[in-house]
Amino acid sequence: MENTSKKLKKELGLFDLYTISTGAMFSSGFFLLPGLASAQAGPSVILAYLLGGLMVLPAMLSVAELSTAMPKAGGPYYFLDRSLGPMAGTVGGLGTCFALIFKSAFALIGMGAYLAIFIDVNIKIVAVILTLVFMVMNIIGAKKTSRLQGILVMLLVIILVFFVVQGLGEVFSLGLTEVNRTQMTPFMPFGLEGLVSTIGFVFVSYAGLTQVASVAEEVKKPERNIPLGMILSLITATIIYVIGVYIMVALLDPNELSEDLTPVATAANVFFDWLPEPVGLVLIVVAAIAAFASTGNAGILSAARYPFAMARDHLIWHRFATLGRFNTPVVSVVIISGIMIFFILVLDVEAIAKLASAFMLLIFGFLNLAVIVMRESQIESYDPGYRSPLYPWMQIAGMIFSFWLIAEIGLISILFTAGMVLASLIWFYYYAKDKVIRDGAIYHIFERLGRRRYQGLDHEMLGILREKGLRDEDPFDEVVARAFIIDLKENGDPESVLNEATRLISKRLPKSSGDIEEKLPTTPEELQKAFLESSRMGASPVSNGVAIPHLRIHGIQHPEMVLIRSRKGMHPKVWDDWYANHEVKQKVYVIFVLVSPDNNPAQHLRFLSQIAGRVEDPTFLDSWMRAENEQELKEVLLRDERFLSIILRKNSKAETLIGLYIRDLNIPEGSLIAMVRRNHKTIVPRGNTVLQEGDRLTIIGEPKGINELNKHYGTVV
Repeated sequence: MENTSKKLKKELGLFDLYTISTGAMFSSGFFLLPGLASAQAGPSVILAYLLGGLMVLPAMLSVAELSTAMPKAGGPYYFLDRSLGPMAGTVGGLGTCFALIFKSAFALIGMGAYLAIFIDVNIKIVAVILTLVFMVMNIIGAKKTSRLQGILVMLLVIILVFFVVQGLGEVFSLGLTEVNRTQMTPFMPFGLEGLVSTIGFVFVSYAGLTQVASVAEEVKKPERNIPLGMILSLITATIIYVIGVYIMVALLDPNELSEDLTPVATAANVFFDWLPEPVGLVLIVVAAIAAFASTGNAGILSAARYPFAMARDHLIWHRFATLGRFNTPVVSVVIISGIMIFFILVLDVEAIAKLASAFMLLIFGFLNLAVIVMRESQIESYDPGYRSPLYPWMQIAGMIFSFWLIAEIGLISILFTAGMVLASLIWFYYYAKDKVIRDGAIYHIFERLGRRRYQGLDHEMLGILREKGLRDEDPFDEVVARAFIIDLKENGDPESVLNEATRLISKRLPKSSGDIEEKLPTTPEELQKAFLESSRMGASPVSNGVAIPHLRIHGIQHPEMVLIRSRKGMHPKVWDDWYANHEVKQKVYVIFVLVSPDNNPAQHLRFLSQIAGRVEDPTFLDSWMRAENEQELKEVLLRDERFLSIILRKNSKAETLIGLYIRDLNIPEGSLIAMVRRNHKTIVPRGNTVLQEGDRLTIIGEPKGINELNKHYGTVV
């Protein structure tokens, strides 16, 4: 049954990302290209691989930033669409999708050169069978696909590390001085021009590095795992590429190497002679098969996310956004695999794959531009968990590298790239243009110059913030734990409630901003005026019986909150100023008054998104109204995985805590006893507080520590 409403599962971790990224790089770049590249650069091919790894760094850092800000399916497509607009998104999405298909098909066909060492097979038939296998794996689920990917990549890396260690041993046995004299001189026989053109030729060996961005929506803790996975992958690839190519150049005859399509196997024959024949050769063939297969598998996994994401945005046929039984984009996977099989059987995939590399360079350049656009748009909800260093110079360098290398690849590649761009533009104007009403963040830059901006993007970015949730360092639970409570049992006067809330907040706010002694709006009257002014600008959302007036103030250090419960409800119309922009007829039972530092707008928005997400839970209002005391009110708002409530009773697991000082408790690092309820009163826990029978403790902390405490003491039922 068609399902376009479900979301992709977040089930990919750091290891999965590492294997997807690494597996997408090790195929032709290591097992085929070194020989062909040495024909253009001689021994300096070693330097070409090193410089290629350095030149991909800006694109990698830009993709890491964009992925942690917008972890959505489609990766580069989504980034270009939301930054430069749907037209650029269409070009990036369709072009990158086809480029991945070409390169993945080439990878599966590329196994032929290594399989032919032992057996005579119809490699196209083998490639088609593997495509079908990977298609089924991708339909079953990204996690299952990544498990296969993990096995292939780990097998590949282990064998390549063995290759590198044995190869270096052989080089050292021959003597570095002798090797450098005979094999490395002259180092650049074709001059600087030969080196530069070879960098463009081998640069594509690193192009798979950013494929993880297309599965960002399925990643757990993307703000940590995406950049770390890519960095580890780049380090692995660069080390093995550079040292591996050095071994090939050092041990093989230059003329033979330049014509060798299986240079790794040829080099291995030189120093694996101590192994029984043909064990050494078998290891290399197994590694090559694992490399090409992992590239093909990662290609299908990544390529299928592009039409899926574009269909959700109405740029292509909506059926591509269908999620199947296993919550995978089944239609997209099947059609991508079908196109891939067609190309394998009909076209000269190798030639097209090389041409498609120029298009990938173009996308890398635009991704660097996308970071500049998103930052300069000053959208407050653009909140990357990782920020690229050396902005904007890193991005400018990345754009220069990309367009420079495209020029070096040659005229045919430039024409092919232009053709793919033109085809994508034709599709956009004749199919998609009338189906989309959004614009990119670039219009926010125009707005700063006096033109227009697309408000829908602000709302979409806020939605992404809500999906990502709070960061580990956000003190949301601590702010809730120390929040003031106003519990109205009878009808309350709204003006008096607002006055009381601002009075309580003002008690904790500084009167000036420090050294410059700038007067801050922190008196109750000034705060009330600021809230009313903010509400006139639409900053006080009201829905489902909940109001969230909020404010950012320059010069304060910590967020503060007041939680207000009106048991009988208050009608918003009596707050004419506060709700001037809202036609709300329902009563308000819950009011969250939030004040945050002005210098951290993203955290302020994350707090609001967390509250909004909790309020949208159908059980929230009922739980809020049934709470018996201040402690239970706060617990309704706390994150389930980050707090634990314990009642100290005899003959229970928590009995051992009775009579202990809080300072003597052995609780996990990062955990904190935030509240103690005793004899119908909530007391502030201190180190010298002695725990008594009947106390109800509210503990907040990291999920791991909370789980550990739960095992020892249990929770309140």
